[in-house]
Amino acid sequence: MDLEFHKYQGTGNDFIMIDNRSKTFPKNKTDIIAKLCDRHFGIGADGLILLEEDATTDFKMVYYNSDGNESTMCGNGGRCIVAFAHKLELFEIETTFIAIDGLHHASISNNLVSLQMIDVNKVKIYDEYVFTDTGSPHHVQLVSNLTDYDVFSNGKKIRNKIYGTEGSNVNFVEQITNNTFKVRTYERGVEDETLACGTGVTAVAIAMHATKKTDSSSITLPVEGGELEVSFEEQNGTYSNIFLKGPATFVFEGKINI
Repeated sequence: MDLEFHKYQGTGNDFIMIDNRSKTFPKNKTDIIAKLCDRHFGIGADGLILLEEDATTDFKMVYYNSDGNESTMCGNGGRCIVAFAHKLELFEIETTFIAIDGLHHASISNNLVSLQMIDVNKVKIYDEYVFTDTGSPHHVQLVSNLTDYDVFSNGKKIRNKIYGTEGSNVNFVEQITNNTFKVRTYERGVEDETLACGTGVTAVAIAMHATKKTDSSSITLPVEGGELEVSFEEQNGTYSNIFLKGPATFVFEGKINI
């Protein structure tokens, strides 16, 4: 079977996009998905995303980590599928789609995608870190000298020791200014550092506000693959109207036999 695919990246977080409105993709074959994401034997990506039809919105997003397993929400993947849907002419400027964590609104302009994330009403603050769920679970921890920090070893240790089998994404953060925080992320499912993580920087922005590291409701977040922006409203510890904004770029398209 020849599979048509499109490759997109959002600040270096890269994804294989499949138009599955025909329902022909073998969704239960985790080995095929993992092979397609393999950077040596496949197309190579942090994840694979299916675009499917939905009865009440413009489309449905189904996200798989590079290990082949269906996963929770991916923010940069969400922005990239918006760009893909725009290329397919499913909408003009604004869109609404459904994902595993619920309804999302988004808009696109000049390859910049602004994606509304789910509301967050639980932020758990511990002595050395913060935990919250922004569509995916996230551990947020401030460190010094992030550039030289061993993200892989420390991220893997925290992911397994604290969060066990289910795991959590782990974000290491360094404050640059009042409203600028540099972020590096170890992602579960990928089991490695990625160049960016959309739900991760969203969690970081909320965590930094909740712990009073910033009083700003618009946060700039430099990541290894570029720069993202998160804005929100907060009232009585609940964060709403959360938007993740950044570039979503088409890389290439092709066919591969599976």
